[in-house]
Amino acid sequence: MTPLERVVREEWGRLVALLLAQFRRLDLVEDALAEAVATAQARWTQESTPANPGGWLMTAARRRILDRLRAEAMAARKQPLLTVEAERRPKEGVMVDDGSVVDDDLLRLVLMCAHPSLSPESASALSLRLVMGISTADIARLFLVPEATMAARITRAKKKVVAAGIPFAIPGTDAIGERLDVVAHTAYLAFTAGYAPGSGPDLVRAELAGEAIRLARVTMGLRPSDTLAHLVVLTTLQHSRRDARVGPDGSLVLLADQDRALWHHDEVADALALLARLESRPEPTSPLARSYRLQALIAAEHASAPTAADTRWDHIADLYAVLERLSPSPAVRVARAVAVAEAEGPRAGLALLDGVEMAGHRLPAVRGELLARAGDTEAARESLAEAIGLCDNEIERRHMERRREELTG
Repeated sequence: MTPLERVVREEWGRLVALLLAQFRRLDLVEDALAEAVATAQARWTQESTPANPGGWLMTAARRRILDRLRAEAMAARKQPLLTVEAERRPKEGVMVDDGSVVDDDLLRLVLMCAHPSLSPESASALSLRLVMGISTADIARLFLVPEATMAARITRAKKKVVAAGIPFAIPGTDAIGERLDVVAHTAYLAFTAGYAPGSGPDLVRAELAGEAIRLARVTMGLRPSDTLAHLVVLTTLQHSRRDARVGPDGSLVLLADQDRALWHHDEVADALALLARLESRPEPTSPLARSYRLQALIAAEHASAPTAADTRWDHIADLYAVLERLSPSPAVRVARAVAVAEAEGPRAGLALLDGVEMAGHRLPAVRGELLARAGDTEAARESLAEAIGLCDNEIERRHMERRREELTG
């Protein structure tokens, strides 16, 4: 990965937020940052990459925005007013219950995108693109829609933000309440994109997953909620396994084969303690909070098992059955089928996959593995071949290729 690719992937959201905090013009910020990246791509070489690539992009984009503002101001005969105001505008924060003030540019950007004038789907998609820098193709995979559909959705959302003059600000705690579910869902999707990237050379994007957890925690500090609390438990438990999921050679390590000594047990302990406190309260009424609670309980079953052999797959299968009744989806059915296969055998898992339709490689990959365990080698190889053709993540694809070769042997 080049320095430019790294800084775009890891710092895009921060750069957008910093520029938007200063200039309040989403249309100018995105265009200027894209132009700065294009210029960097043409100028940077292995020998002349700046020491601070993010700072270079920030400065280049800022100059472009100021040039554009001066041009607009000149046309309106207000040149000094706009540029000086952009440079002097202070940041705002919001006071929370303990008296502290939260002033977080990325959170401000997410809350802007979560404005009620945008649909929840558009709000989450726009946040993932602007804040997390996730590619439109990967966002489309998360929403299970074609890339062109997602690109159009994001473009419409950006235009609406600009046309409606939605403020780049952290609203008061009362107004935050109506945006919490959107922020939580955005953090959930961002974590998913980091935990299981849909494309590219990385099996895990730990920095993206970690930023999603931080976003959920900061928002929970503004306005505590069962939804965010259960999301923090769920994502922290899954994130705690990050170092064990990748082998020394960069290969995929399945959960059953992971070295549990590599799990971050301090994070596991913190998450389980929070879950215990939440379980002492009445069950949440929000469907989203209930969904995250069930997923957190599933993650806790894995985290609490001393070894893979101790995993209570029957409990996990039961939890997935409840989750499917609450939030039916092909993804939940596939996950339930895996748990049932572990608890009752591969044929029982395969029976749950009959008639399921789902975009992407996960369904044929799971079906291929269960067919292999059931002894139907030829059908397993065909299903894995289908999954390999649909998979855009290099490490997952290599793992399935090796598995298919094993079946051939």
